[in-house]
Parts: sequence; structure tokens; C-alpha cells
Amino acid sequence: MSDFDDELRDEIDRVGRSAAKRFEPGRGALVIAVAVLVVLVSLVLPWVGGDPGLSVLAGPAPAVPRVFAYLALVSGVLLPAVTLGLRRWVLAWVSALGCFAATVCGVLSIWTTQTTTGHHPGPGPGFGLILAVLAVATLLVRWLRIAASRH
Repeated sequence: MSDFDDELRDEIDRVGRSAAKRFEPGRGALVIAVAVLVVLVSLVLPWVGGDPGLSVLAGPAPAVPRVFAYLALVSGVLLPAVTLGLRRWVLAWVSALGCFAATVCGVLSIWTTQTTTGHHPGPGPGFGLILAVLAVATLLVRWLRIAASRH
């Protein structure tokens, strides 16, 4: 074998290893992009007691919805942007796990806003909070499908 053949074989092996670390989201990227947009839009809609998600994120609000607001922002906006940009399998798993934590926290947020304190019912979840939880749950399903599709 010549040096050229060895160099070509090494180059092909490097490209193969690099491709094995990446994923191709296909049409799933559109679903992810729409869900990210829904999370962003939900931040201006009412979450708790008529306060929009941005107020819950930055101001005084119940603890669980505030934690969900941060998780939704990180797992529902920032991580998908980085993961789609880099297209690494490990980031797809990180995004799936982040969306799982955010979904659980979001469901708890809905529940805690409905519970009663003493004899007074809670303010109830706003439309934006429910929309954000549904969007993050959609992201969870999409990231799990992408992450689990590695052959």
C-alpha cells in the first residue's frame, strides 16, 4: 500500500468517527423550533394569578413556578438552540433529561397553583403556564426520539 492509501484510509476513518458523534434531526427540527417559539411566546402570557411568565421569572412568585420558568428557559430555549447547532448525541440526551426535569416541574407548577391554602383556593394556572408545560413536554418527546434513534 502507498502512503496515499494510508492517508486516505485515515481520513475516511476520521470522517466516520466524526459522523458517528452527530445526529440529523430531519423534520423533527421544525417541531423543535416551533416548540421553542411556543415556550418564548408563553413567557408573555399569564402564568400565575395573571402575572406573565417573565414576571414569574424575574419577580416574586411561588417557588415551583419560578423554578419551572428557569428550567423552561434553559431546557426549552437555550439547550435546543445549542443542540441543534452542534448536533451532538450527548447534547440530545442532555436536552432530553433537561426537558424531563422541566416537564415534571411544570406539572408540579400547575398542581401547586391549584392547591388550596387554608380555605382559599390557589389562583390556578394561567394559559401561558399550561402552554409552556405542553411545549416542554413536546420537546421531551422529540429529544428522546432523536437521542434513542442512534444506531
